[in-house]
Amino acid sequence: MDVTNVYAVPFEEDTRDPKIWFLDHLYHEEMFAMFKKVNVKEKLVGWYSSGSKLKLNDIQINEVFKKYMPDPVLVVVDVEMISQVGLPTEAYLQVEEVNENGEIEKKFKHLSSSVGVHEMEAVGVEHLLRDIKDVTEGSLVKQITNKELSLKALITKLEEIESYLDLVMNKSYPANNQIVFNLQEILNLLPNLAGEKIVRSFSVKTNEMMQTIYTASMVRTIMALHKLLNNKIDNKALEIEAEKKEQEKIANAKVVEEKKTEDSSKKEVKK
Repeated sequence: MDVTNVYAVPFEEDTRDPKIWFLDHLYHEEMFAMFKKVNVKEKLVGWYSSGSKLKLNDIQINEVFKKYMPDPVLVVVDVEMISQVGLPTEAYLQVEEVNENGEIEKKFKHLSSSVGVHEMEAVGVEHLLRDIKDVTEGSLVKQITNKELSLKALITKLEEIESYLDLVMNKSYPANNQIVFNLQEILNLLPNLAGEKIVRSFSVKTNEMMQTIYTASMVRTIMALHKLLNNKIDNKALEIEAEKKEQEKIANAKVVEEKKTEDSSKKEVKK
């Protein structure tokens, strides 16, 4: 499904007791009725919450929205986004599972989601970001920045997996067979880096890249030294030229002074 529009609903909660909260569902009904007047085809698919993670009262709030739709989707929007890694949104769907004691528990199941734009929206965003982007940065800098963010996101996900497995091993958290199956599938899809062909390919590729980097560094150093020598030669020539001008200025001043002295002596003789 595609989520194309949202609106905020007044919500309050007690910071000391998360079980005490208030959601203005009447405001929601009025807003949705006005949206239906503009676009009749719009349907209510879920609700969103601002924060970095799920809260204890989200299950209760989700039950309220079940009055308006059978399976509401919850989207958690990280408004702070301190790490700047990954998407600022996470989607969840409420499911019922049977725990070890045979009791039915209501939990949120993670849904895969992505953030996209239509062509008209992309053009508008590009116009808005034109004054924000650093035009001095080249494509190589942007590629390196994107790879750096991707690696940070990968490290974050690996740390989450490690933390989950530690909790399961310490029996602080119940094991989920689906998660373990997915992890096993990920490990099975990893390439065998111990193969002779792969090791040789990595070595050849690495050597070629290092040779290129070494050659580029040497060329850049030689060009920098060449510019330094040219700069010193130019500065020396300017100093010599300035010294000549200064000497010519002193010589001209002496000639003028001598001429003035000669003129004054002629006047004395006439007198």
